[in-house]
Amino acid sequence: MTTEHPAERGGTGRDRFAAFSERASNVTSSPLFYALCVFLVLGTVALHLVHPPLSWLIFAGDVMTSVNLLLLALLKNTERRDTHAVQRKLDAIAAALLEQREGTSHAAADKLRQAIRMEEEQ
Repeated sequence: MTTEHPAERGGTGRDRFAAFSERASNVTSSPLFYALCVFLVLGTVALHLVHPPLSWLIFAGDVMTSVNLLLLALLKNTERRDTHAVQRKLDAIAAALLEQREGTSHAAADKLRQAIRMEEEQ
């Protein structure tokens, strides 16, 4: 277990959890996943209306709680990565502006292009 920022772990490459987290974030933000969640909630409501044994109700509650906890962990990981990416871009913009004002080398401008990935969009 590590206390490093998720975006700073593993050097320049992405670790397996980062790749999994990215894929999971894409899946959980889809309309299909939203429909699945609505189906689960409606299923839980229907289960309560049927009055099954208490153990079934407890199991359904435990499943919903577990899914919530896993989604919260993925959400927090994605949030931290996004925040770090925005901060890197802001730092690159500030450095490029200072470099332009002082008339020094163009290293910060090159880092800014890399940070905002201008080459990939063209």
